[in-house]
Amino acid sequence: MGEAFWRAWDDLFGRIDGPMSFRLIIQPVIATFLAIRAGWADAREGRPIFFWTLARDPAQTRVMLRNLWRIAGKVFLVALMLDAIYQIIVFHWLYPLQALIVATLLALVPCMLVRAVGNRIVSMVHRRQSAEKKNMPRTDSIDDSGKPEITHHHDNSIRLREDK
Repeated sequence: MGEAFWRAWDDLFGRIDGPMSFRLIIQPVIATFLAIRAGWADAREGRPIFFWTLARDPAQTRVMLRNLWRIAGKVFLVALMLDAIYQIIVFHWLYPLQALIVATLLALVPCMLVRAVGNRIVSMVHRRQSAEKKNMPRTDSIDDSGKPEITHHHDNSIRLREDK
């Protein structure tokens, strides 16, 4: 059992300098690009970070995993196919568990991590912009034409001011 584990371990790390090693860079880059877009969309729509939702609201697990699959599924499937091709070329055999491990590391892990970081960055920027808008003094226009002045208040109400 231990020998099989170490052989599998060596096979996994042998992919680094073997044929088709370009996929070890390309696939995480594509997953990262897709994850950044998804993280920004999550933040703009006010959705929480992927990991926090899974940890804090297990009822949302199914929805979150479906969303992850929608974003990284194609990259994951391409990673599976390329690893299968690699295994046939190098080992003349298919090892499905190894292919799943490699595809997960190349597609799903980068997608989840980068998506969370992208969400956090955009959320922080939105909070900072909101705080700056709240702290900026509103300048109401002064109108000497005798018409009532419309003022906007911090509670989003609109009031007429007739006394000048």
